[in-house]
Amino acid sequence: MTDLKESKISSENVYKGSFLDIRKDRVTLPNGKTSTREWIKHPGAACIIPVISDGNIALIKQYRYPVRSEMIELPAGKLDPGEDPEKCAGRELQEEIGYTAGKLTFICKIHPAIGFASEVMWIYLAENLTKSAKNTDHDEFVKLLPTSLNDAVQMVWNGKITDVKTIIGILWAERLIS
Repeated sequence: MTDLKESKISSENVYKGSFLDIRKDRVTLPNGKTSTREWIKHPGAACIIPVISDGNIALIKQYRYPVRSEMIELPAGKLDPGEDPEKCAGRELQEEIGYTAGKLTFICKIHPAIGFASEVMWIYLAENLTKSAKNTDHDEFVKLLPTSLNDAVQMVWNGKITDVKTIIGILWAERLIS
């Protein structure tokens, strides 16, 4: 088996935004030839599966501009510089749905878009929730959708939920909670 690793020759910062960098790298391929790789440098994120006191999970609905659609999702958010993923999960839980977790359990780590982004996402199960004040960002609008786990799983299988982190989180929740 041939080594599949590609080696960076050069890297150009095509665009630097407030939270994403778009890069264009020149690479050496495993066969010795060269090519380019365009990719997005992402700070990472945390995703939370919140189990509320009635046993439902707290999904959210929000408009996602890139796909021009309201999406049903699990709460999630990007890591601040140097932030631990577990701390991010706790912060995002409070900001997006107004709860704090008595118990946060790491479930898995995923790479949501390996073809064009460096994003790593850590998924946590949040239990023993306590109501707190919701504190969304100034440009973030979310609607809380408490949903039974069975209904959430059906929304995955019937295509109502298409967000990858949410699909993975719900299927993990089904395995862990059921």
